[in-house]
Amino acid sequence: MPSVLLPLANGSEDLEAITVLNILRRAGIEAVSASLDGQAIRGSRGTLLIPDTSLDEALKRRFDMVVLPGGQPGTNNLKADARIIKLVQDMAAEGGYVCAICAAPSILATAGLLDGKRATSFPGALNAFPRVSQQPQAVVEDGKLITSRGPGTAMDFALTLVERLSGRSKRDEVEAGLVR
Repeated sequence: MPSVLLPLANGSEDLEAITVLNILRRAGIEAVSASLDGQAIRGSRGTLLIPDTSLDEALKRRFDMVVLPGGQPGTNNLKADARIIKLVQDMAAEGGYVCAICAAPSILATAGLLDGKRATSFPGALNAFPRVSQQPQAVVEDGKLITSRGPGTAMDFALTLVERLSGRSKRDEVEAGLVR
């Protein structure tokens, strides 16, 4: 069974985090949420999110994919944690999927993963990174880097993640159950 790590920090975008976890789990993918300190976090819209584990515990195992939710100040809180930067760099070096939505692609850019790559983000989130080829699509894939624009694209983003990990038929099955 594929496994995905979704790090959370205070101020992470509630809708993005919950949508990704929900859709991955609907597909039978092991989706693990981990807060920086293992404690509950308050999302950017005030939702109390209880993580499955702490980041330190999660880092003791291997995942097939890491997904970073956006939101503020959640993106800045994740970006300021050296463990997150190392996590995405190591995941990319090992050939795993590295994914981010909304403002979180800026974390990937800060880690040096988007230089010369195509990516999308919340408008303006990547403007400080001129080496990124910014794209207007809802979801952009460049190899095993997958980025998305924001809360309104979270479902398309999550379904793309399902397709990459479990195939088109699983994506179609999950999408049909959502009655979109």
